[in-house]
Amino acid sequence: MIVMTVDQRGSTYAADRVPEILAELARLTRGHEGLVVPFERTVGDEVQGILAAGGAGAQLAVDLALYLLRGQGWSIGIGVGEVDVPLPAVSREARGFAFYRARDAVERAKTRSKGMSVAVEGPPPDAPDRIAQDRIAPDRPAAEDAAQPDLVAEAEALLRLLAAIRARRTPQGWEVADTLASLQDKPGRQRIVARSLNVSEQAVSQRVRAALWHEEEAVRPIVVRLLAELSSSVIVEPDAVTGPVAEPGKRKKMKRAKS
Repeated sequence: MIVMTVDQRGSTYAADRVPEILAELARLTRGHEGLVVPFERTVGDEVQGILAAGGAGAQLAVDLALYLLRGQGWSIGIGVGEVDVPLPAVSREARGFAFYRARDAVERAKTRSKGMSVAVEGPPPDAPDRIAQDRIAPDRPAAEDAAQPDLVAEAEALLRLLAAIRARRTPQGWEVADTLASLQDKPGRQRIVARSLNVSEQAVSQRVRAALWHEEEAVRPIVVRLLAELSSSVIVEPDAVTGPVAEPGKRKKMKRAKS
């Protein structure tokens, strides 16, 4: 499964923003099929939530991470791995490998600059395959291990790349990016954006290029796929949760926030 631990930056000298961010996270995740246990305050200025393994949880993790990074006030740790079941109704009572990895990740994220304070931790590159294979061929060459892709490192690297792109985006770039994100992907979107912002289509095209909008849109699904693949071997069924976390029949996909 996927665990997200989020810690407020500079909280020693700033007001407590946890109630504010919990309200935002509740709004963004309400009814989303990727949410397993809602976000809540765990200790101090830290919040934590549990997301589903696979595509829905991975999509939600990426969307939320990028949304939080835009405000530059949070450090985000994403931990992937097994969790103890049955799951409790509140995340602070849960235990398991993914929680330890999320803790390691958020501590690493705190050392990074504003807008790029995100890290991912999970199982070793080929942990599930290695255990199974070692039962059959314990003497296999070490070189075979080196050939296995490190999905954790790849997911983190691309997520940090997206964060870096967005951290350098100008207000004008965000204005275009947010408007584009609110529209369906179809021909003529930039013309609609130009009319909406009362600027020329050429100006919109220039802002899109400067904001690296198309590059972000191309990389984003790759990060989701890597996280989904990484977490797919540690799925916990929803009925393992001991308390209700969403209203039955009201789960839906998250509409991408203007992040």
